Amino acid sequence: MGLRQGEWNDWIELDNRFAEYHSIKVARTLTRGNKCVQTLPAHDGIGSGVDAAKETVYELAEYLSRRYPNIYAVERHEPSPGDFGWCGQGQIKTVNIVPLGAAYDLDEEDSMKVAGLLIPDDLALMLPGPDGKHYLQAGSICLAGSWRLEDKIGLPLSAIHTSADVPQYREKLEFSMDRFFTKLQPDKLTLRNNYFFQVVDTDRPVPDTRSFTSVDPKELSWARTALGDEDLFIQGHHATPTPDDEKGCFNVRPEHIYFRSERQSLRRLPRTGAILFTIRTYYEPVTSLAQEPGVPGRMASALRSWPEDVAVYKGQARYKDVLLEYLDRMHEIQVREGTDSATTKYPF
Repeated sequence: MGLRQGEWNDWIELDNRFAEYHSIKVARTLTRGNKCVQTLPAHDGIGSGVDAAKETVYELAEYLSRRYPNIYAVERHEPSPGDFGWCGQGQIKTVNIVPLGAAYDLDEEDSMKVAGLLIPDDLALMLPGPDGKHYLQAGSICLAGSWRLEDKIGLPLSAIHTSADVPQYREKLEFSMDRFFTKLQPDKLTLRNNYFFQVVDTDRPVPDTRSFTSVDPKELSWARTALGDEDLFIQGHHATPTPDDEKGCFNVRPEHIYFRSERQSLRRLPRTGAILFTIRTYYEPVTSLAQEPGVPGRMASALRSWPEDVAVYKGQARYKDVLLEYLDRMHEIQVREGTDSATTKYPF
């Protein structure tokens, strides 16, 4: 599973891409509505996604206003018994993301929507059911790239993964993941990372500025080049060829390939018992990362190490030959210049 313990000071990370991610999220929530943001009521012994979303937005508002006081400004109510305020302070009424000029009223606006717009991460809320499984009862999933909230909402943890044909999930991961979710305590923060490569046709003409594509031309939110139209996507199909591919109109080059890595955190909320799953996507051109000392060689080695089922799941056939040729060439240059991994420190 690749899990590690996290520090609370590092729960939510902000960087110079925040404004970009926020603008894409705003556009996604406006244009796709409950396809991106949704909460389910309590049912069949499974807790309320609405209640979990409310707890989430207050947890985030309290944390962010303390961790990043120059970025998040809040106004509060007077303290009252049982409110969501921390340390005896009143419950937060409004949150203002100062550099972005974005303000949200926690009394009036949808909790799940606001929670998703406060940070660059996607959010998923898993609640326990009477069968011991955890179910996706709420989420703000705007930047997933290759999966849709509308396909996963209401499903148990195992079905979320098996419906996407995650390699070896049922055989090797299902039992340990279910046990981990059951035992996770509110005082623990757990982190994990994954990575993919994504092909983006950056040679397409610049779209009309009124279209969503103009907000997200690099396909952070949805891998249109690889998967086609989001509304026509068939769950479980990976890197389905587009019509342009079939006609041979799109020849992948190194500059079309992006490295996509998710930093995921998991914690249990103390009131509702929901597990809050945050997904922060880091997304950079391979040609940029390959300038870092030692990276091309390690990246090529990792790509070659994938088992066949992982290679299929990650759509390797689309970019493997082009990417390996490029990475090997960049590695050879670094070896000649003495800047390969043997002479530098990790990480970068």
